Amino acid sequence: MAQVINTNSLSLITQNNINKNQSALSSSIERLSSGLRINSAKDDAAGQAIANRFTSNIKGLTQAARNANDGISVAQTTEGALSEINNNLQRIRELTVQATTGTNSDSDLDSIQDEIKSRLDEIDRVSGQTQFNGVNVLAKDGSMKIQVGANDGETITIDLKKIDSDTLGLNGFNVNGKGTITNKAATVSDLTSAGAKLNTTTGLYDLKTENTLLTTDAAFDKLGNGDKVTVGGVDYTYNAKSGNAANLLI
Repeated sequence: MAQVINTNSLSLITQNNINKNQSALSSSIERLSSGLRINSAKDDAAGQAIANRFTSNIKGLTQAARNANDGISVAQTTEGALSEINNNLQRIRELTVQATTGTNSDSDLDSIQDEIKSRLDEIDRVSGQTQFNGVNVLAKDGSMKIQVGANDGETITIDLKKIDSDTLGLNGFNVNGKGTITNKAATVSDLTSAGAKLNTTTGLYDLKTENTLLTTDAAFDKLGNGDKVTVGGVDYTYNAKSGNAANLLI
């Protein structure tokens, strides 16, 4: 019995055309709804790659702009704190000028000093408590890097400095002569300047004072006419003459 395959070629062609039209219609509707010419790589592979690169740069620049605004906010916060510190310094200077006049009593000077101390404490408080997003901007030396570009290396560095009564040189400042002296720890530079040498065995710095012995002639050369000299409990007066013909007079 013969086998027969019933194929309607016209129907297949029609279905194929319908599928193509449906796909084209879907792409057109997608473009109309999104407003984009390229919605996927099948629309334009090269154009899609270029668009992705542009999109990446745009998003990076948008975030960089927000970063720059945050950096500006840091600078503005710091500026506000410095303005307050400056106001306190101006008042301290005004009080100092007031304290220099001789018409002040001890009680007046004490009152002036009390306000100066309060102003210095306020400077330290502003320095220690001024923050931006949890970062102390005046409490210690440091730096803050701000990313202001879409690519690596496009940054701006903000230098942060510690500013308080100590760094301003006002720690212990007193206008009534009752200030305190704070001991300073010696640094390596201080020790070496004083002539100390590092003992490689103990790891400590040794400082030795050596007395220089003078000869008799050298000692006489250092005397001036009329200088007093005590020898064996007896006082002598030096009478300068030329050369070594000097006399010691009782």
